[in-house]
Amino acid sequence: MTSTARSGPCTETARGRLRSPLLLAIDGRSGAGKTSLAVETAALLRPHLEVAVFHLDSIYPGWDGLAASLPTYVQDIVTPLSGGRTARWTWWDWTADAPGRADATPPADVVILEGVGAGNRNARPHLDAVAWVAMDDGERQRRALRRDGETFAAHWERWAAQEDVYLAGDEVAETAWLTLDGHGPTPQAAADLVEGLRSLAGWETALALVPAPGPPQWERRTLATAAEPRALFAAAGGPDAATALLLESSDRDVTPAPERSRYSFIGLATDSSTVAAHTDGVTTVSSGLLTLRRAGPFFPWLATVWPGSPDAGDPDNPFQPGWMGWIGYGIKREAGSPDGAATLTASADETAPTVPEALLFRPGRGASVDHVAGTTALFWSADDPGGPEWADRVAGELLKELPPELGEGQTAAPPASPPVFTVRDTREQYLTKIRAAQQEIHEGNTYEVCLTTALESTVDAFDGWATYRRLAAANRAPFTLYLRAQAAGAGVGREPVQILSTSPERFLSVSSRAAGGWLVTEPIKGTRPRGTTPDEDRALAEELASSPKDRAENIMITDLARNDLSRFARPGTLATTRVCAIESYPTVHQMVSTVTAQLQPGVPPADALAAAFPPGSMTGAPKISTMDILEDLEAGPRGVYSGVAGYFSADGAADLNVLIRTLVAVPARPAGVTEPVESAEPASALGGTERTHLSLGVGGAITADSVPEEEWDEVRTKAHGVLRVLGSAFPDA
Repeated sequence: MTSTARSGPCTETARGRLRSPLLLAIDGRSGAGKTSLAVETAALLRPHLEVAVFHLDSIYPGWDGLAASLPTYVQDIVTPLSGGRTARWTWWDWTADAPGRADATPPADVVILEGVGAGNRNARPHLDAVAWVAMDDGERQRRALRRDGETFAAHWERWAAQEDVYLAGDEVAETAWLTLDGHGPTPQAAADLVEGLRSLAGWETALALVPAPGPPQWERRTLATAAEPRALFAAAGGPDAATALLLESSDRDVTPAPERSRYSFIGLATDSSTVAAHTDGVTTVSSGLLTLRRAGPFFPWLATVWPGSPDAGDPDNPFQPGWMGWIGYGIKREAGSPDGAATLTASADETAPTVPEALLFRPGRGASVDHVAGTTALFWSADDPGGPEWADRVAGELLKELPPELGEGQTAAPPASPPVFTVRDTREQYLTKIRAAQQEIHEGNTYEVCLTTALESTVDAFDGWATYRRLAAANRAPFTLYLRAQAAGAGVGREPVQILSTSPERFLSVSSRAAGGWLVTEPIKGTRPRGTTPDEDRALAEELASSPKDRAENIMITDLARNDLSRFARPGTLATTRVCAIESYPTVHQMVSTVTAQLQPGVPPADALAAAFPPGSMTGAPKISTMDILEDLEAGPRGVYSGVAGYFSADGAADLNVLIRTLVAVPARPAGVTEPVESAEPASALGGTERTHLSLGVGGAITADSVPEEEWDEVRTKAHGVLRVLGSAFPDA
């Protein structure tokens, strides 16, 4: 969606009102509730602003006059008002079926323009917002005829045909800034609409005069036990929720760094939760009755919804309900590296599964587990009437004799029919790309290139939750997560996107404002497989620790991380607290460093996140030029892989992993279906079979000293942890 709203700041008159009117168009088919919404919205704004309302049915020239009215509307109403002048127009006398008396609409702080055609394409360049009111045809007709009786009944089909023609030639519903569900109560829709307008450019000055709702209130209950996170997620209803996230430290019982693996979190979206998805430069935010489409980059939007309030802190609950979700690698374009030809071509493939480039949601229910203190805190929205009953049910389930979660030595058998994967690059193709990367290094265009490929499979049935449980048991790691999310355009039918990650790598943590706003990043570079005997295992770890090549890779990325954090670091606080340390996981040894800094006062934490994104350990150095090289070398978009996922707390804290060792499951399109299908019916009812597309990204850092064949072996090593749980083999290539 491309915003065509007129630009320019709103200015104030001597008496404190706005000199330049803001024009809000409310469009939609007849009977959807446009008039009621306009009236209720005006009532909300009028205690604080001057508001005028213009109804297009005042100027429709008869029952066949929709098309004829639109040029008049643009010329006589929209154009003068957008210039701050009085609109002068003539009523249509519906009784006489002829023009009637003259009238005028003077400028006001806000002018609401309501009616079929209010947001038409010729008007949009002059408008400050367009809202579309959606409602199914049957209910619209019932409401319209109940309101206007037999007068409209005789002309319903006649008028509806004109609406069809108008909308066939003008995608106003698809290009509207805001969409509202007309089925909901109008006062709530009006309140949602006003809150949506707050996030649109140009409305800040006007709506600063309108009191905003207070921060959400939460109910909490603390249990004197540290719940097993997977059992807690199951008891809370996470495996069956449309959108939910489990963040756990599955290595908490064996980690040498217990503070890093102290907490686990769950979050569940409820019917009233806000879900935001970003794709192709548009952030689509669904909340209550409102869907907002905001054109523009992702990180500035994030800064507006995650400012980080120092008053929201609670030392006993590190996650104050804010946002949870993922930011995919494709958002790198905001760091200065646009998509290359291969990415654009792959993204344009209408048969490929679609996944939002970023998706965040505000959980309405959730929990945190403190594995050190031995407690579990449940939380739910104070507006959630079912919250207390939910908490009772979760607490009761946790007190029952639950089957133990899978632990060491208890890994369940893989599925009877393991997925058969293909690899995006054959071995020879990957070796050729490694040599091309080394040529870029020799020419001085980069120092290190983090080259990746992907394994892919499409399966008839996929149980994401069962697979995640096996992954978490077999591949213990501090940043393990299972995420399922339902978003418009995210897939076919009812199935959500699922992300299963056993990542050992922290991208960035931010402490709360009250705790000083400390930034911590822990880049990983350098990998060896685990040995089959203790002696072999120890020798492999020692080889990694002493490898000049791996140390050089790690130090280059650590320097890059220092540069990223320095952009918003308080002077004198930037430090490298660990260099090339070895951490061991069930399938690999890894080399890890740690960089810390304190965020400058007044800087939004989202700005620090944007400065560090994407993870340098997944790009190479220098970052921007190397990402451009990767766009030429890699055969398609990375998608979710090598992005980040985690939580954004209301107090400004955050903790995000790097999405490596990550399996992404997306509903595959049924045969013959080339557009996303939003339906309550399974894919089989839509002419196809229910299938799931699986992808597993893998890669490694290429330097001048890299041996191409060894880099290919490292790719196979990194894929092993996920493939063995699936019972799958690395494809012959």
